[in-house]
Amino acid sequence: MAEPPAALNSGHAIEFAPGVHWIGALDPTLRTFDIILKTANGTSYNAYLIRGSEGVAIVDTVKASFSEDFFARLESVASYDEVKVIVLNHLEPDHSGALPELMRRAPNAKLYISTRATSMLKALLKPDGERFDYTTVGTGDTVSLGDRTLRFLHTPFLHWPDTQCTYLEEQGVLFSGDVFGCHYCDARLFNDKVGDFRFSFDYYYAHIMRPFKQWVLEALAIIEPLKLNMIAPTHGPILRDRPRRYVAHYRELSSSSLAGRISDDERSLIIFYMSSYGNTARMAEAIATGAEQVEGVRVSLYDLEGGEVEPFVDLIEEADALLFGSPTINGDAVKPVWDLLSSLAVLNLVGKLGGAFGSYGWSGEAVRMIEDRMRGLKMRVPLKGVRVKLIPSDEELAVCDTFGREFALELTGQRAGGKVVDMADLA
Repeated sequence: MAEPPAALNSGHAIEFAPGVHWIGALDPTLRTFDIILKTANGTSYNAYLIRGSEGVAIVDTVKASFSEDFFARLESVASYDEVKVIVLNHLEPDHSGALPELMRRAPNAKLYISTRATSMLKALLKPDGERFDYTTVGTGDTVSLGDRTLRFLHTPFLHWPDTQCTYLEEQGVLFSGDVFGCHYCDARLFNDKVGDFRFSFDYYYAHIMRPFKQWVLEALAIIEPLKLNMIAPTHGPILRDRPRRYVAHYRELSSSSLAGRISDDERSLIIFYMSSYGNTARMAEAIATGAEQVEGVRVSLYDLEGGEVEPFVDLIEEADALLFGSPTINGDAVKPVWDLLSSLAVLNLVGKLGGAFGSYGWSGEAVRMIEDRMRGLKMRVPLKGVRVKLIPSDEELAVCDTFGREFALELTGQRAGGKVVDMADLA
């Protein structure tokens, strides 16, 4: 069904289901998206046109700089006075860039957005004070094109608060917005024709959807019961071959694998450390020993000198609590610790327990800096971190042991509220 690449470059719409056309744009030379995402294969800005017996609907538009391609493809299959419905599943500029001009060209159209999108519409699309009439919709709301029905699904935080999906009931096509998408530009357009995009699909999930796993699972609960003949996202290939396997893969990516490896009544505590002369390492071992005294806590100890950051991110996501140990060098925590902490922005760590410890020679700022970073990630830091000047004594290692035990008790809800001594306070 896919047309050759030449057709895509000629400004023609591509029909991929009866009366349903791709009218988007290709951006093959893009190499960075939103600063943080690498796009080795560029991306596509997918927009769609649906023809019903009583008018035409447009689902999403394109980045403003690609508007010419979008309008040329739209005009190849419809006139603007036929457009009755415009749906924006997500208002980010790469999807809404052509909206102001489309609204001007299609004055008979009514705009449909999610209930959470109104403030974003005002912020993103009114630079010159223009006003748009719109209707807000939520899960279960529908709009009719005569013999075609569009049903809206509220799927917030995937990956903005305003996101929704739109489902073409009669043909089982889900216009999914960013969900099930990826930055992968291929003029062959369909998942059964393009190159191998598995890496791009998983990479996109990891950087866009992963922080919102709970919202992904809530969206899947709405999507999984649907008849799914095709999934049409706003970036990347249209998923017409076995679309349900991508839904199943999203559930797999969003579900905890740790739950199958430890018992339901166990809690996972991971201790990461970096040590210059072995002092912080000794503290880490003493803390681990203390934590292991508390029944129901599984303790894992990792030396950051011996591992890459990326696999640790997966461990952190499923752990219940984290401790970071670092010496203080030049008034700062060491780089491997910061590298790991900075990588955690892709995770949802809200409410997860955290703590810090470390040896130092002069001022010992590392522990406080690590704690501040964890609080910035909305983690809970219930105990004041342990700092030891230079080589820890037996007494100081005993304090580390107590710190570990108290932290584990906090993790299991058994801690009475005692105070852990910072040896630096006694100096």
